[in-house]
Amino acid sequence: MKLLVVEDELKLAGYLHKGLTEEGYVVDLAHTGVDGLHLAMSGDYDLILLDGMLPAIDGLTVLGSLRLSKQTPVLMLTARGRVEDRVQGLTAGADDYLVKPFAFSELLARIQTILRRAGTIRPSPESTLLKLDDLELDLLRRKATRGGQRLDLTPKEFNLLSLLMRREGEVLSRTELAAQVWDMNFDSETNVVEVAVRRLRSKLDQPFETSLLHTVRGMGYILERR
Repeated sequence: MKLLVVEDELKLAGYLHKGLTEEGYVVDLAHTGVDGLHLAMSGDYDLILLDGMLPAIDGLTVLGSLRLSKQTPVLMLTARGRVEDRVQGLTAGADDYLVKPFAFSELLARIQTILRRAGTIRPSPESTLLKLDDLELDLLRRKATRGGQRLDLTPKEFNLLSLLMRREGEVLSRTELAAQVWDMNFDSETNVVEVAVRRLRSKLDQPFETSLLHTVRGMGYILERR
């Protein structure tokens, strides 16, 4: 899926590009309203992330011009959190409105919701018992076993494994893992994810013949049988 990010704060734009690219999206960047409107009108995007306060042409003006001819979903990103500002953005044609600063996990959730609403992706069914090979995770009882053996996991390790199992076969970036499990912003430079994955792997894989948790260099981690 292809996204357009229109954001004049270069540091934030860079973080968004990095985090969303790690999630598998193709991302184009624009730093002004003029460039953003040009790309939005000429390109084919599944979703546009549009800053409300842009130089030259602000986000609402870009949105209004876009809506004259295209109905590409738009998620507004802005520091203006007043009710009247949100109402103005939604009335102008935005599909959703996210106030800065925001957690990357919430941004991803809103992107997924908009894309699902637009019919781009379909929701996956939820289950309270997850299985992969000889690994079982009981979400209600908070119990993990492999080969019939109980795995002694910390709460964070259980949450990490739960996320990986729900997204079995998908590469999850360090950015998303940090946001989903630790509720940390995507610009964090801590190595908490690497440490947690290493500890989880020592309990999940090392005592067994087959490894399930794999590192994808430069991208993140994936849980699957190979």
